[in-house]
Amino acid sequence: MSTKQKSRLFEIEQESIAPIPENARHGKARELFTIWFGMNMTPLTVVTGATATTLLGLPLLPSILAILLGHALGGIGMALHAAQGPALGVPQMLQARGQFGSKGASLIVAVAIVMFVGYFSSNLIISAHSITTLVPGANSSVLIIGCAALSFVIAAFGYNLVRKVTQLGAVIVGALVLVSFVALFLNGDFWGNVTAGTFSWPGFLAMLAIGIVWQLTYAPYVSDYSRYMPAKSGTKGAFWGTYLGCVTSSALLMVLGASVGLAVKGADTMAGLHGILGPILGLVVLVCFALVAASGNAVNAYCSALCALTLVETFRSGWRPGAKARLVTSVVLHLVGVGLALTAATNFASSYFSFLSILLYVLIPWSAVNLVDYYIIRHGSYAVSEFYAADGGRYGRWNAGALLVFFVGVAAQIPFMSTPFYTGPVARAMNGIDIAWFVGLTVSAVAYIAIAKLAPAMVRMAIPGTPVPALRK
Repeated sequence: MSTKQKSRLFEIEQESIAPIPENARHGKARELFTIWFGMNMTPLTVVTGATATTLLGLPLLPSILAILLGHALGGIGMALHAAQGPALGVPQMLQARGQFGSKGASLIVAVAIVMFVGYFSSNLIISAHSITTLVPGANSSVLIIGCAALSFVIAAFGYNLVRKVTQLGAVIVGALVLVSFVALFLNGDFWGNVTAGTFSWPGFLAMLAIGIVWQLTYAPYVSDYSRYMPAKSGTKGAFWGTYLGCVTSSALLMVLGASVGLAVKGADTMAGLHGILGPILGLVVLVCFALVAASGNAVNAYCSALCALTLVETFRSGWRPGAKARLVTSVVLHLVGVGLALTAATNFASSYFSFLSILLYVLIPWSAVNLVDYYIIRHGSYAVSEFYAADGGRYGRWNAGALLVFFVGVAAQIPFMSTPFYTGPVARAMNGIDIAWFVGLTVSAVAYIAIAKLAPAMVRMAIPGTPVPALRK
């Protein structure tokens, strides 16, 4: 068994966006835990956590509370998406056709692609920056291209190698993070500034929202990995493995970032961490961070390729993309990601914060519709083969009800938004407190339930319990 698993690591994955056959299902909850624990072991997570005590100016304890609460809440929705993977066996964004229709889902898929490429580019920038912190004369453009090349090689082989590399990164960087905390606690500047900052509700809720959106940005692709879990026994393991892995690592590293930001008084976070750790240990930690981030970035690359193939297949009915199509798509997306990273690096911090805010407003209505449809309306009963039907099958090309709810959910958030480039009237009246995510979630969920109950034809309701026909050839 061990020999077979090793040999599969370096075989090009043949599966693409078609349902994973039952005889190809494998994996356990602990493997999903290490995938998602390792996924967050990047400098980007640390830098984002530093936002609490630097940009938002919060004291340490409120920062930690906002970080923990935000990730714990957002992780529930994210993990509920992951639990759909074993039952349906398809990528998450393809499953959106069950709510929005074959053509309607393309809008959500396009948003997901932008998100994946954005995070891919962000990780490239931060990985390169970790190295230039150690070697100021290093060419950041060359480093960005090198990190992208490493990501491509891993993503090219597919699911098994991506999973194994991410698991290895979780062990390596996880140990170094614990060492970093010890070094931080022994640093006098940390304890001297532990009460610095001023509590504010806008700052607290902004950091809470960052934690929620961090988790929800994984929602569009957690099923891409849990879909390989056994259909009968994998649902519970997919939820807890994904939830505990993703929430634990992201919260842990963001707390580290918030603590470092406090200790270095707003200086560059990764440079500050290097100074706290010392020249030798700092070198080891930052280099490992950069390498793990570059290799772990293959998760974003792999899933963005699946999304892109889903988008293309929408308008090429009957086409079943294979390994070659996935590789070509991955090349194109890597080139786009590198291009964005090279042009955005000079104004990264402000652009990234705005990017997170926008993602939150767009993803909340989609997540609400998906979760309500799957768990409350259809109880997980979908005819998977109909996702691939030329005419959209029983789910149609455009599901008017779901699309209406999506746009209403986005629009409902506008008065409550508080971003660097726009603040809605309600948020302004509340001194910048942003509760748009809560409004969007509530409005979208309630509206979708109402439409599904009162006008089921608008969401083309399938009959729960209907046998799932064989996939059309």
